[in-house]
Amino acid sequence: MENSEQQKKNSDSTINTSGCSDVPSHDSRGGQTKFSETANVPLWKFIVPSAAGILFFMIPVKYNDSWTLPVKILANFISNGTGEFLPVLCTFIVAVSGLLSIVLPFCHSSLQKYPILNRTFSVPLIWRLIRVSGVFFILLTYFGIGADNPFLKYISLANTGGFILNDLLCNLIIIFAIASFLLPLLLDFGLPEFIGALMTRVMRPLFKIPGRAAVDSLTSWIGDGTLGVMLTLNQYEQGYYTKREAAAITTTFSAVSITFTIIILSQVDLLQYFGLYYLLICLTGFFCALIIPRIPPLSMKKDEYLVKGRSIGEDIPPEYSTLTEYGLALAKRKISSHGGFRQFLGSGFRNAFDMWFGVMPVVMCIGTVSLIVANYTHIFDYLGMPFLPLLEFLQVPQAVEASKTMIVGFCDMFIPSIIAAEIIQNEMTKFIIATVSVTQLIYLSEIGGLILGSKIPINIFELFAVFIERTIISLFIIVPLAHLIFQ
Repeated sequence: MENSEQQKKNSDSTINTSGCSDVPSHDSRGGQTKFSETANVPLWKFIVPSAAGILFFMIPVKYNDSWTLPVKILANFISNGTGEFLPVLCTFIVAVSGLLSIVLPFCHSSLQKYPILNRTFSVPLIWRLIRVSGVFFILLTYFGIGADNPFLKYISLANTGGFILNDLLCNLIIIFAIASFLLPLLLDFGLPEFIGALMTRVMRPLFKIPGRAAVDSLTSWIGDGTLGVMLTLNQYEQGYYTKREAAAITTTFSAVSITFTIIILSQVDLLQYFGLYYLLICLTGFFCALIIPRIPPLSMKKDEYLVKGRSIGEDIPPEYSTLTEYGLALAKRKISSHGGFRQFLGSGFRNAFDMWFGVMPVVMCIGTVSLIVANYTHIFDYLGMPFLPLLEFLQVPQAVEASKTMIVGFCDMFIPSIIAAEIIQNEMTKFIIATVSVTQLIYLSEIGGLILGSKIPINIFELFAVFIERTIISLFIIVPLAHLIFQ
């Protein structure tokens, strides 16, 4: 699927895509001419849908005495009206995904007639096994089977499979549907192209990713990490990010929402420090984003595209006097190629289908196993022991207890704060754990599961390596500043 000749022409900062529908054409002198067909595209076609997308996904509003996002309000409204039906629907989707992943690969000629089925269910053997395991887990959980079995009982407990099904999947199924049909407001009407032109001189030199990734990042930080991952996956599958760029964005910028950070800090009863807490998260996230894309395993990913010929040049042509002018030209060019309402609905349906049937079984399997290991074994206690010397060197109080929380966040971001609330008394240590658990970023019960279930070429061992790198960098930034805060 990759175009090797095109890759040779690409550099770290410039991507020439002559003939691409989303970039300027080249004149005989080798320069770039202004878009000629964008003059008749009215500006409101860029402003109105982009503003609506920003409103839905990025602008917090006060609702029922708390700050949230319009997309979350819509999700909660749907959830309240369909709450009892959602576990049934989740179980059905996961079961169908597992069944079709086994059956359809043997019906290859039939799959060619339906590309969406081929793309979603024709997966490697390991992912078929994971999906089938997800079916097994969700059926046991939904029907409460195996409660008396010493091995099966852990699958359907309220804090393992029960949490994944009734809390996580029931939330994700709505978010996936809403986001799939509303994300085109952010993606299809020129906003990434416009922001990309404005931010390319910042994002590329600092973080080695395209300027358009600023939209993904902002969606994650202000909105929700899941939405940011979905947006990035969509852009990667359309050919706007390379393998390396997509891996870097999803593992570096897909942060949790402000709302969830409040929940984490309130769990350890330190909400009075929220201002300093969130500033520290932003500072640590910045340095992680600066360092991690430049070291293995992310630096070893290839700059190859999943879809050829869709990347956008990042050199600003001399014919444009300002970045804003060039960004608007790119945005209008994107709008001029849009297929209208039919494309809007078709794109939303494909996105929802992929996320429901491709990702939810993976989250059910990996999330359940991770929570069983975290809650009912001492594996993460042992894995956290190598951090003990570092915590003692950094003079973290109750270092032994704190070390037990360092690795468990790889399963779920919320578990470290739960453990800290139960076994740690020192406020500074609880503050450190609450902050590190957010800046670690990658947890299998949600974001990690989404990445592993996607087409981004990064495996669980590479995810764990990035998780460890983020943990170490975070500790060296957070602990010294925590000493200043709590001195």
